[in-house]
Amino acid sequence: MTTLVRRESGLDRRSLAVVAALALVTLALVVLSVGTGDYEMSPGEVLATLAGQGTKAQYLVVMGRLPRVLVAILVGAALALAGAIFQTVTRNPLGSPDIIGFTTGSATGGIATLLIFGSAPGVVSLGALAGGLLTAAVVMALCAPHGLLSSRLVLLGIAVSAVLVGVNSYLLVKANLEAAAQAVGWLVGDLAGRDWTYFVPLAIAMAVFTPIVFANGRALRMLEMGDDTAIGIGVDVPRVRRTLVLVAVALVAAATAATGPLPFIALAAPQLARRMTRLPGPNLVASAFVGAALVVAADYLGQRLLESSLLPAGVVAAALGGAYLLWLLLRRRA
Repeated sequence: MTTLVRRESGLDRRSLAVVAALALVTLALVVLSVGTGDYEMSPGEVLATLAGQGTKAQYLVVMGRLPRVLVAILVGAALALAGAIFQTVTRNPLGSPDIIGFTTGSATGGIATLLIFGSAPGVVSLGALAGGLLTAAVVMALCAPHGLLSSRLVLLGIAVSAVLVGVNSYLLVKANLEAAAQAVGWLVGDLAGRDWTYFVPLAIAMAVFTPIVFANGRALRMLEMGDDTAIGIGVDVPRVRRTLVLVAVALVAAATAATGPLPFIALAAPQLARRMTRLPGPNLVASAFVGAALVVAADYLGQRLLESSLLPAGVVAAALGGAYLLWLLLRRRA
């Protein structure tokens, strides 16, 4: 499996060093995040407890907080992989599920499920998946006459996303107060209260879809060079594109179901990974680690920035992602 990941993700020595550094950063953020809360723990106490040397009280605290950071890691990796797929397929750095409406579609499915059936994680996951797939089907059908041209896909995705934002607002207005408050809290994108019931479905989704992404890693790199080149090399472009788009939508839906929509992670992570590794292509492994580190960092900062209140991870991610998007647009303009 390690050999497959290295070969299909284009990892060289620099990339391996970047991935190792990102893994260490993520681990450090995990330790800091697990130690944050009403019962503060030092990094040494957290590590000792994870090694089986802490007190019973410390063990209960760590085990209670660990699912939250594990969900953050998987959500970040899922969004980053989905972003890398869409940006490669569209050959556009703005071709992110945030921008082209698939995240909003998953949110619409999740909201409808929350309002109708309640907040069970498995049910919300199915609703988010259905919403994401339906949105993808609509966008791809609108693109069908001209293919998935990058500019057309982005513009149509933005239009569909705008419509879905209106649908979300309508659903919230028509819901009762309690259900609307629950749905609004989910829409913000928050990791508070995430336990093993959220982690298990997300882990299953990652175990199913991540190998498919890496198995198509070489074909994904070929797609970035253009359809004609990829076909000349022997890539079944229509099949690979359909498969990867469906897998990416499923990853976005699984991540959105677990935490609500987290903006800009799918947009920023692949671009940051590319700049760190200085390699073309999707940089799947590096992108996944960047995404994981970003979400864990956003959650940790949300707990630390304001002493009087906690900020949801989605709010912090939106602030960081908005600044990055502004920088990216100014850089492209220059």
